[in-house]
Amino acid sequence: MLSDVLKEEYIKLNVEVSNWEEAIKEAGTVLKDNGVVNEQYIEEAIKNVKELGPYIVITKGVALPHATNKIGVNKTGISLITLKTPVEFGNKDNDPVYYIFMLATTDMESHISALSSLSELLGKPEFFDVLKNAKDSKSVIDYIKVNEN
Repeated sequence: MLSDVLKEEYIKLNVEVSNWEEAIKEAGTVLKDNGVVNEQYIEEAIKNVKELGPYIVITKGVALPHATNKIGVNKTGISLITLKTPVEFGNKDNDPVYYIFMLATTDMESHISALSSLSELLGKPEFFDVLKNAKDSKSVIDYIKVNEN
């Protein structure tokens, strides 16, 4: 379930960044500060976008940065940062990005149900209203717990 890997302390709201690279660093720092990943993982996630392009922008306004589970992952987790001002990743169909969900997994299977739950939530317009209007992390987690499968 998504709420098993996206915890209240993994959420940071209304973050101010000037570009996509800073956005990934901020989302990664949330995971690093909670012992989920180390700095090398964050750098690898940025490198992936530089080398492979903005494939991580998965739908309008949402990016899912990640790197291989072989570098710098201590445990499975997902962070969420909401951006005060959106940033461009270079994805003409889905830019600008307001929401960054950074994924870190210890193996290829453990995150499948979490990503499935996230995918379902991203299909609900009211989820975006919750993210946009959230005053604290708890309100986001409360919504997720009620609406995840």
